[in-house]
Amino acid sequence: MGRKIVVLLVAVALLCMAIPAYAATPEWWKKAAALYKGVTIRGVSESTPPSKAVRDYAARSFEELTGIKVEFEVTSWDEMYTKSISDISRGTGIYDFIYVEQDIIYAYLVKDWLTDMTEIMESKPQLTDPDLDIADFTTFIDYFKDADGHVFGIPFEAFLKSYVYRKDLFEDSEIRAAFKVEYGWDLRPPKDWDEYTQIAKFFTAWGKKKGIELWGHAMCAKTHPAVAYDMHDGVWPAWGIYNWGINLNKWRATVENGGTLNSKRAKEAFRWFIDILEYAPPGVRTYTWDEVAAAIAAGKVAQALPELENLLWIQMDPSRSVVTGKMGVALPPTYPGVMSEAARGLGYIGYYDGASFSIPTSSRKKEAAWLFIQWVVRKEWAPKFAELTARVCRKSTFVSPEIRALNVKLGGAYDIMRDKGFLFGGAPPLPMHLPLNELYFKWLSKAVAGEVNPDVALDSLAKEVDELFIELGY
Repeated sequence: MGRKIVVLLVAVALLCMAIPAYAATPEWWKKAAALYKGVTIRGVSESTPPSKAVRDYAARSFEELTGIKVEFEVTSWDEMYTKSISDISRGTGIYDFIYVEQDIIYAYLVKDWLTDMTEIMESKPQLTDPDLDIADFTTFIDYFKDADGHVFGIPFEAFLKSYVYRKDLFEDSEIRAAFKVEYGWDLRPPKDWDEYTQIAKFFTAWGKKKGIELWGHAMCAKTHPAVAYDMHDGVWPAWGIYNWGINLNKWRATVENGGTLNSKRAKEAFRWFIDILEYAPPGVRTYTWDEVAAAIAAGKVAQALPELENLLWIQMDPSRSVVTGKMGVALPPTYPGVMSEAARGLGYIGYYDGASFSIPTSSRKKEAAWLFIQWVVRKEWAPKFAELTARVCRKSTFVSPEIRALNVKLGGAYDIMRDKGFLFGGAPPLPMHLPLNELYFKWLSKAVAGEVNPDVALDSLAKEVDELFIELGY
C-alpha cells in the first residue's frame, strides 16, 4: 500500500510540473481583450517560416478567441524594412507590431522608435499573460534589451550560425580509414581552423578521386552583403575578433586606436576565408545564404558554417534535399582560447540570429498589439511552433516531447542551442549598423573578388570605420 501511495504522489508531482502554475486560460485572454474586441491591429514582417506560421495559425486563433482582428503583411525584407521605417519616422501609426531583426534593434533604440515592454508589464499587469515568464526565454532575449535591462522586443524566431557536416560521410569506414592515413587523426567535427582546412582539402580531393560532385566547404562569396555578415558575424568571432573588430569603449576599429579590425589575427582569419574557397564548389562566388543552403541540400559539400534556419527542410524534406537524415550539427571550430573566453563571457564563438516582434511608438493600439505578441510566444504553443518553423526561443520548449523528437531528426541542433547557446552572441550594439555594414561589404567583397590585397582591404576598412565614427561624433 505504501509503495502505491508513493507512486501516486510522484505521478501527481510530475503532472503538476507539466502544467504551468499560472497558465492563462481562454477566459483570461477573453477578459484581457474585452476592451479591444472589434479592434484591428496591423503588422508587417519579413517572409520567414516563423512569420508565415504566425500569419496562418497564431493570428487566426487569436482572432477567434479575442475578437481582435489581425492584418499581417508578410513580405520581402527590404519592403518590410522600408514600410516599417517610413511609418515610424513619420508617426503615421499604420503598424501596431513590427518584425525587428536582432542586429538592427540598436538603431531603433537610439531613435526611441520602440515601446518599452517592461513598462507595459509594470503598468498594465491586467494585460500581461500570467505565464509570460520572461526568465523562460533563452539568452537571445538579452539582445532585445536596452542598457537598463528593459525589454523592447519579444523574440519569436532564433537560430545559431554553427557547423554542419555530412554524418554519412564522416561515419563511412573507407573514408575514415583514408583520412586517418593522410592526416593521422580520426575524422570528426573540427576543433580548430587547421582541422577544418584539412577536412576541406580531404573531401575535395575525395570527390575528385571518386568522380562525384563533392567539396569540403561552402560559404557566401558573392559580391553581396552576405560576405560581410559571414565574416564579421561568423568567422571572426570564432577567431577571437569580436564586435566586428571594433573597440566599443573607444568606438574605434584600427589597431592604433584600440581596435582589432586590422590586427594580425583579423588579417589571418580573412586570408583563411579567401583561401578556403579553393575547396568549395566552382560556383561559390555566386553564393549568398540561399545558395549555401542549396549546395548543402544537394549533397555537394561535406561541411559548412551556415545559419541553421534552413536545417529543418535540409534534414527533413526529401523533395528539396538529397541529404535528409544525413546531417550532423556541432560547435564551430575556434582559435585557441576563444572557447574559454566565450565560456567566461569575454567573447562569443558565433552569431545568435533571429528577430522579435516589437511595438512601434507610433502605434495607436499598443495594448491590443501587446496581447497579440504574447499570444504568439505563449508557452503552450511554443513546441508546435518549433515543429512548424525549427525555431526555439523558450527554455521550457527544449524539454517538450515534440522538440526532443525533433532534435534527433535535426542532428542534435537543439541540444547545442539549449546547452551551448550562451556561447553565441547577437550583433554588437551598433546604432549605425547599416552604414557600417556597407563599409565592410565594400572592402571585404573587393578582396574576395581579387580586386585588392586582403591585408590592404582591412587596413582601408578599419581606417574608414574610424572616420565614420568621428563623423558621427563618437
